[in-house]
Amino acid sequence: MWHAVAISHSPPCFAVVRAAAKKKPAKKTPPYQAPKKTTERQKPIESNNSGFGGKKKDPVWQCIQNCGACCKLDKGPSFPSPEEVFDEPSDIELYKSLVGEDGWCIHYDKSSRKCSIYNERPYFCRVEPEIFHTLYGIDPKKFNKEACSCCVDTIKAVHGTESQELENFNNAIWSTGSN
Repeated sequence: MWHAVAISHSPPCFAVVRAAAKKKPAKKTPPYQAPKKTTERQKPIESNNSGFGGKKKDPVWQCIQNCGACCKLDKGPSFPSPEEVFDEPSDIELYKSLVGEDGWCIHYDKSSRKCSIYNERPYFCRVEPEIFHTLYGIDPKKFNKEACSCCVDTIKAVHGTESQELENFNNAIWSTGSN
């Protein structure tokens, strides 16, 4: 997701960031779960011409470790600006305060490829159905498809179309799914 960010440990914005992190969506969602490891991509099941077979399998969104594409906050003009995403001026201010000089979130540790404050990140860093509904108007029933599409676009923009990150993400989202 293009707009994932993290909370600041620096004193000037700590109070604002803490408040944003404590905002809760209306419904409680399950905690983050690491994706299951797979070795080969499972393709969607297509129905055959004889009418037998199943429906097309849908992807199931999962965050993959060591990607960080969503932590690249300044991706350029092909991605929405904070003003186009957020209604609240405090969210716009918080988002902008997290963009480092290199365009990456100031809390993204490039050596470990992890968010240094993952458990305390703002609500808008969380890829959850209610947040997609709040920020983008996406029906929660369409969450998996939209979240997967968003991540694919972001991974391609940040890491490239032939990247290991994109391959890992595709393996993860197609490894399980609903028929």
